[in-house]
Amino acid sequence: MHFTRSRKLAGMEKKGVWMFPPTSLSIAEEVLHAVPGLVVEVQKLDPLVQRAFAAAVAAKDLRGLYDKIPTDVESKLMPFQRDGVRFALQHGGRVLIADEMGLGKTLQAIAVASCLHDAWPVLVISPSSLRLHWASMIQQWLNIPTEDILVVLPQTGGSNKAGFRLVYSNTKGDFHLDGVFNVISYDVVPKIQSTLLDLDFKIIIADESHFLKNGQAKRTIASLPVLQKAQFVVLLSGTPALSRPIELFTQLQALYPTVYNNVNEYGNRYCKGGYFGLYQGASNHEELHNLMKATVMIRRLKKDVLSELPVKRRQQVFLDLSEKEMKHIRALFRELETVKIKMQSCDSQEMIDSLKFNQKNIINKIYNDSAEAKIPAVLDYLATVIEADCKFLIFAHHQPMIDAIHQHLLKKKVKCIRIDGQTPVVVRQNLVMDFQNKDDIKAAVLSIKAGGVGLTLTAASTVIFAELSWTPGDIIQAEDRAHRIGQVSSVNIYYLLANDTVDDIIWDVVQGKLENLGQMLDGQEKTLNVSQSETRPSP
Repeated sequence: MHFTRSRKLAGMEKKGVWMFPPTSLSIAEEVLHAVPGLVVEVQKLDPLVQRAFAAAVAAKDLRGLYDKIPTDVESKLMPFQRDGVRFALQHGGRVLIADEMGLGKTLQAIAVASCLHDAWPVLVISPSSLRLHWASMIQQWLNIPTEDILVVLPQTGGSNKAGFRLVYSNTKGDFHLDGVFNVISYDVVPKIQSTLLDLDFKIIIADESHFLKNGQAKRTIASLPVLQKAQFVVLLSGTPALSRPIELFTQLQALYPTVYNNVNEYGNRYCKGGYFGLYQGASNHEELHNLMKATVMIRRLKKDVLSELPVKRRQQVFLDLSEKEMKHIRALFRELETVKIKMQSCDSQEMIDSLKFNQKNIINKIYNDSAEAKIPAVLDYLATVIEADCKFLIFAHHQPMIDAIHQHLLKKKVKCIRIDGQTPVVVRQNLVMDFQNKDDIKAAVLSIKAGGVGLTLTAASTVIFAELSWTPGDIIQAEDRAHRIGQVSSVNIYYLLANDTVDDIIWDVVQGKLENLGQMLDGQEKTLNVSQSETRPSP
């Protein structure tokens, strides 16, 4: 609201801006009109903004439910995560948590769901690469029996070491989503939309909700009615597309369909000025950002909450491998088991030595073949990291894995450097300098051996291991390419693991070795601690 003194008081004329809550605007207008010598000019809020505020004001404040979070979960939340949970509850449980990658959006969403226990069961929609990750996070944090967590997978097979209930979307006939928590991927929603609508889930968590940014995509068209029907919806996205407002429209529609009901109205206000087609630009940018923060969105960057973050956080991500990839490795594990049984019953030293040699060869074969088997799932997971638009290091050991990652990034037009055993030493430093100094170079593809020593890559605070190494020292060295002097952020380290592969063997070996190594070096344990709060990317 702008106001000025009348001309009679021109000598004292000053312009000012007063702000009032929307609900008080009409009263303020009346009061100021009654003041002699004031000229009052009211700038009417845009109708879309008015509707958004009205809907936010009408949302029920649920912060009284905060104490329903289990004590052991609440005690592990960082202060900014507690704020995120309270924000979601304050805004009626329909929000977009848009924290930067690595700040624990998954955990905040689980905490919100725990407050709304009376509205269970819960539906979780995520990218396909994160289904098993969500299931394990829910199980660990809320201590729910694994049989109460149902995961929909595209086909039979794969590993289910954790014991979740699995349902397959390629089976004929209906299937029942009757878990306490039900985890599905965006791709399956179009196939089962009518089932989802009939089940009438009251709480839905949509992870990486920017997967819905294309209003014409099948998954968006199918997901929106399901989300809109739910009473509580928590969207999670580390990349809320603030510079491309049209990509936010469908996510806002999911939260408030009656407010964001006209793409032309939204586009004309917030998406003008683009060169690549209708509504591809950005206009009234600050207004939209402030409107979202006031009504539906909470967003924190790493640098904003740095004082609350540990310097280094390790997190496991369990990959979902298909039966095709697993079949061969299962056969090798059976072979390994046969050799172990023979060794136990053998009393000839010569025969034992022969069996040990055979055992070593099989384990090496499992190591090599596990890398090949993991490639599709690793590339699938990388899609979420690429979308986050942050700099990252990705380590691997086998050449086929390194090649596949490098080729995938080039195909996706992600600028990157690559350092492996074949990279000449004289070239390496130039590549490091490029990565450190050029903002458009987003990824460093590194072999654990060659890229793990002597390089400073502190421009990244996200480190990903596509594979493990048998030597814990190599892993620490690789982690510390980013976690070293010059790093001003908290470093997130993601281990991409697959059950029933060599990862099962190496993780146990590495844990034990690191513990011993640490005690020898400085009297302290140096195990790869992966606490429950740390089992997730949060792109």
